[in-house]
Amino acid sequence: MLALFWASISLIVYTYLGYPLMLMVLSRFRSRTVEAGKDYLPHVTLIVTVFNEEQRLQKKIANTLELDYPRDKLEIIFASDASTDTTDDIIRSYGSKGIKLVRSPHRGGKENAQKCAIEQAQGEIIIFSDVATMLEKDGIRNIVSNFADQSVGCVSSEDRFINPDGTISGEGAYVRYEMWLRSLESRVNSVVGLSGSFFAARKGICKNWPTNIPSDFNTLLNTIRAGYRGISDPHSVGVYNNIKDEKKEFDRKVRTITRGISALFADTSLMNPAAYGMFSWQLISHKLMRWLVPWLLITALFSNAYLAFFKRRCALLLMMQAIFYLSAYLGSRPPHKSYLLKIPFYFIQVNRAIAVAWLRYLKGERFVTWIPSSR
Repeated sequence: MLALFWASISLIVYTYLGYPLMLMVLSRFRSRTVEAGKDYLPHVTLIVTVFNEEQRLQKKIANTLELDYPRDKLEIIFASDASTDTTDDIIRSYGSKGIKLVRSPHRGGKENAQKCAIEQAQGEIIIFSDVATMLEKDGIRNIVSNFADQSVGCVSSEDRFINPDGTISGEGAYVRYEMWLRSLESRVNSVVGLSGSFFAARKGICKNWPTNIPSDFNTLLNTIRAGYRGISDPHSVGVYNNIKDEKKEFDRKVRTITRGISALFADTSLMNPAAYGMFSWQLISHKLMRWLVPWLLITALFSNAYLAFFKRRCALLLMMQAIFYLSAYLGSRPPHKSYLLKIPFYFIQVNRAIAVAWLRYLKGERFVTWIPSSR
């Protein structure tokens, strides 16, 4: 039982601290810089996926039309997942300004709408974005410049997660941790995930486009299979607001993670180091181990509770665990003023979502269609 407790704790520490520390050490001996070309301006296609977005669509269209990229080299497609409100009519009204509507014949989910748009896309590079994500004026130029490096197959933006009043929440700290981890992965080898709200890939990478797997994760895996690497670009920023309803945010996490688990186990060969080398270690460390943390937390808690009856030091460790979980609980109570309490709250919230996602995955749920979250 003691071995079980320390193994659980060690694996949790490795997942969140050991893995990035190993990347930091490796980066001193192995640094894969990106040969970006600011004058590299290929023909690109921007695909924005929508479903019943009449309330937010005008803002996204205005943001898109302000992007600084040669208009004769920028194709803009809004891919509608068979919207039932006035979304499609709004998009059509901007046809004279170069915005195209591609409508799925039936509601098949985000990836299905993207696939319909990809089939009509003319660009060498395809960029994906969501309605809720605002891009900086030079966002397209920045993300595309990375493809001047022929080793790069896909590029992820970095997230800026803000509350309506402009402040950063506890989850903002969690997002910053993820962005830091991606920067290390980019430097050493390849990222293991992309920001689904704003990412780009070579068109050839997008040929295999299953509609039941998250497009961002699938794009990264296709990139590795094709012999390229994925990177995160700190100069390409996607800005999006915090979801107001915490229950809806929790449900969004569950959907995202369930679909991510599905993608991972759709092709387990990518976790074979003999075939994919360093990337397999990264995939296991960043994805699989992260998704096992909830069960490691449960194991650590119950094994510690058992050991506390026999060892005083274990009783002290159990008290420390109890204080951490109490902090997470207090961080969940309104008005959420303590920044220090928000961090354990979001840590537990994320891992609770992972646990629920596993249960949904094992029940056979895959969440192909989606309803946009209100932000």
